[in-house]
Amino acid sequence: MKKLALASALSALLLVTACDQKTSQTETAATPTAQPESSVTFNYPVTQKTDVVDTYFGEQVADPYRWLEDDRSEETAQWVKAQNDVTHSYLAKIPYREKITKTLSNLINYEKVGTPFKEGKYVYIYKNDGLQNQYVLYRRDADQEQQELEVFIDPNTFSEDGTTSMSAVSFSSDGSIVAYQTSKGGSDWREIIILDVETKQPIEEPLKDVKFSGISWVDNDGFYYSSYDKPDGSELSAKTDQHKLYYHKLGTSQSEDLQIFGHTAEQKHRYIGASVSEDNKYLFISAAVSTSGNKLYLKDLSQPDSSLVTILDNTDSDTYPLLTSDDTLYLVTNLDAPNTKIVTVNASNPTPDQWKDLIPETENVLNPSTVGKTIFASYMVDAISQVKQYSLSGEMLREIELPGIGSVDGFDGKADDTVAYFDFTNYKTPSTNYSFDLATGESKLFHEPQTAFNPELYVSKQVFYSSKDGAKVPMIITHHKDIQLNGSNPTLLYGYGGFNISLTPNYSSTVAAWLELGGVYAVANIRGGGEYGKEWHDAGTQLKKQNVFDDFIAAAEYLIDTKYTSRNYLALRGGSNGGLLVGAVMTQRPDLFQVALPAVGVLDMLRYHTFTAGAGWAYDYGTSEQSKEMFDYLKGYSPVHNVKKGTRYPATLITTADHDDRVVPAHSFKFAAELQSKQTGNNPTMIRIESNAGHGAGTPTAKIIEQFTDIYGFTLYNMGIESL
Repeated sequence: MKKLALASALSALLLVTACDQKTSQTETAATPTAQPESSVTFNYPVTQKTDVVDTYFGEQVADPYRWLEDDRSEETAQWVKAQNDVTHSYLAKIPYREKITKTLSNLINYEKVGTPFKEGKYVYIYKNDGLQNQYVLYRRDADQEQQELEVFIDPNTFSEDGTTSMSAVSFSSDGSIVAYQTSKGGSDWREIIILDVETKQPIEEPLKDVKFSGISWVDNDGFYYSSYDKPDGSELSAKTDQHKLYYHKLGTSQSEDLQIFGHTAEQKHRYIGASVSEDNKYLFISAAVSTSGNKLYLKDLSQPDSSLVTILDNTDSDTYPLLTSDDTLYLVTNLDAPNTKIVTVNASNPTPDQWKDLIPETENVLNPSTVGKTIFASYMVDAISQVKQYSLSGEMLREIELPGIGSVDGFDGKADDTVAYFDFTNYKTPSTNYSFDLATGESKLFHEPQTAFNPELYVSKQVFYSSKDGAKVPMIITHHKDIQLNGSNPTLLYGYGGFNISLTPNYSSTVAAWLELGGVYAVANIRGGGEYGKEWHDAGTQLKKQNVFDDFIAAAEYLIDTKYTSRNYLALRGGSNGGLLVGAVMTQRPDLFQVALPAVGVLDMLRYHTFTAGAGWAYDYGTSEQSKEMFDYLKGYSPVHNVKKGTRYPATLITTADHDDRVVPAHSFKFAAELQSKQTGNNPTMIRIESNAGHGAGTPTAKIIEQFTDIYGFTLYNMGIESL
């Protein structure tokens, strides 16, 4: 059984990485020069100020750019156009844009292949020929290994510009029907399309207005999915606070779908997900009010009139089902086990007092999967993967020999599978697919990408540095093997630091392009993430959030002290919660960096919880209404509220998108307006607002190339790089 749809959705709820494409390289070097003090002046659009004031615990706080929160107003649209005109005019003058675009295109343009999976009588596999905007789903007969693959679903045909994407593909029990979600322009609001597998034709009308949902089938009769009621006001920014679980029976209209959970005042939760056991006997329901911690319920589907049984009635832990075997439930939990463990319990009495440890907690964080009636325990050892195979009785069968030091994904499938597949990658190794014989433990190469990137020219090493309070923090630094530690290397420092998200070594073609352009790429595994379990996460939440910023600042200081780079050649980048990270750090230590690149950031910490699903982020952030202490703390680091007149801030390129209904673009709009009105000196403060795009998922390849041409061009140009 796969994780609950909720668990998977929440684990990535705010994460934006540099790029999930994979790629290649040939060597070139940037030519650094002494950093000039630019004499350029910028005619930014005038941003109107209004007299909006909020009162928190007796303190008045001005919000002069509140009007930019209205994403449907003509005034906001005009402001967006004017800002984009200034930004694109500036970016167009960068002399080596064509070189960057060519490098990105060359490195992205190779065949990318996913791991195969079997559904019914077919084997399916995702592929991208190179520059296709979206991955295509192919198939062949399961018993015909040499059969040529045929196109099953091609999302590139959904829209002319590639901005309609596909996700959450789910097959019925016998594989005869498939349901999948589509997103237009990157929005979190989706449609569910249902097809007959043989004819590839829709069998009924799409389900509309689905958000933060999986698709969990019961036999071939129907499936569970989740959504919110459409909000009053803008669907891209209005608050969505009551998630509901529905059951859709095939052949009926969506209006007849049964509301299973979350539709009463007593069941109000922001995130609800469902998972059906592989044998179709049990339904699990997870309910959460925030992105950490969930309640868990069980229903016996073999007994139509069975009542809902409570497994966990509180949100003190993250707990989800791994698999079932007859009446035994296998649960993954961090209850009293911050690094996570696997327990078993009988379905007739599944409460925690009856749990028995199967794979106990260790000093390393556990993230398990299952295939072929075995369990694969994937551990993070200082953010590096280690995998062990266990029987269902908890006996360790073997430790899996991996191709190298990096990250592993996969080892997931059905109970009757005899072969598993996994991917291996790191910052300089494109994702490579392997098959694994469950009985013998033998791994075989399944697909190795053929790229222009030569990993032999690069080194990637892990270092540990001390943060302000003495905490030891790991960081992986990747660069050309021949660089000189002379302080003049253009360096991109990337971080996230929140929501229990772990940044493990992962190849990205956009990062490969940065390396090929002569850059150093550093990723800091700061607190707030999940690299060392729940305690590491909690050490970067609410009144401890400053630890996250201190960790990132210390990473920058390490890179400078060890001569990888210097202040004039150092850029910060992060997205979503990582955008908050960049915004907070650049306002706290503007002297430390030359370039700041906050992407789709959470930047107004006093009002983030009033938009879309933002209230669910309170576990990590707290809210301005929670207490005077929490208000003071949030106001003390909120990027929008800490831009100070007379300060020389780094050259800043803020990036966001008009259809981002995860972290609404008003955060970025306000931050840009504050910086433009208060920046001292000649560093540019630009905002790039992508049209017909969202928080990042499903972004077409063409837009990725355009975005990173702008990001890298802006970064290198403002480091004084004259030629590439």
